[in-house]
Amino acid sequence: MRIDKSLLIATGIATFALSPVAAYEAAPAQQKSGAFFGSSAGVPPEGIYMFDQAFTYQSNIIGPVTNVIGRNTGVQATVGLAGILFVPGWTFLGATYDAVIAQPFAMESIGTPVNFQASGMHNTYIVPAELSWKFADTGFFLKTGLGMFVPDGTVTGIAGTGNIGANYWTFQPEVIFSYLKDGWNLSAAIYAELNTENPITRYRTGDIFHADLTATKTIGKWTFGPVAYYQGQVTSDKSSAFYGGLIQNANRYDIWSVGGLVGYDFGPAALTVWGTQEISARASGATAGGPVDLSAATKGFTAFATLSYRLWAPEQPATLKKPLIYK
Repeated sequence: MRIDKSLLIATGIATFALSPVAAYEAAPAQQKSGAFFGSSAGVPPEGIYMFDQAFTYQSNIIGPVTNVIGRNTGVQATVGLAGILFVPGWTFLGATYDAVIAQPFAMESIGTPVNFQASGMHNTYIVPAELSWKFADTGFFLKTGLGMFVPDGTVTGIAGTGNIGANYWTFQPEVIFSYLKDGWNLSAAIYAELNTENPITRYRTGDIFHADLTATKTIGKWTFGPVAYYQGQVTSDKSSAFYGGLIQNANRYDIWSVGGLVGYDFGPAALTVWGTQEISARASGATAGGPVDLSAATKGFTAFATLSYRLWAPEQPATLKKPLIYK
């Protein structure tokens, strides 16, 4: 049974220091790009569904900072996540309602000369409401919703940036357009991360824009096709006295990635696997290095798997049978 919802929550580049006196507040995305690969604007039948996910991200730091630290500094992340999708069968304004909650756990490391390791619970992701509209029998669907990352993850360090969790709220509005017909899933998921400020440092990371594109075909129990995503910071950071008004890590960045997806529906559960390679990544705008530009981003490969299944479905009403003999 396929669940048209695939959440993948992860951290990006961890906070790092390039000298004993210069701490840098990173600007990672809380939502991993590609989170909506294989999903769509549709909603599965009424019920309670669960999804288990795991992914690995293998990358290197890129950008002007490599002039200082070199081009061989690796960034690795491994994330596991469990989530629940609730489809109660309610409708509102002609749309089908659903809600999502997901809890990720992560391990992350950055190689020499940064030498950073962290592990723990990342921020809980909650979508209290999503609404999905089906436009008659055209095959076109539209879904919109608002998610949020709750600042309850593992947090350490004087600035609250030394581990997997983020100690600020992030709100994520989303809109998904889909064409679902004859086994095709042509979907564009557009969503943004609107960050509040770090309550300790008063630093606020700029807004981050995502676009996940899916073009898959289902034949029998198999689903396959290409996927691609874009992720970029589209507004500027707002610094604070904690950092002397300097911009940390990067003020803007752009990342493009392409890959492929394959899935198999076992009946009681569905398995989906996808992989993407980031083909372009750039970062700019950091001022914390003074005359030295320390802007940084990552560029690498992601592989993930998700297993989805229904935990509960409403009982079907009994069907009255006609008597074999009647007058």
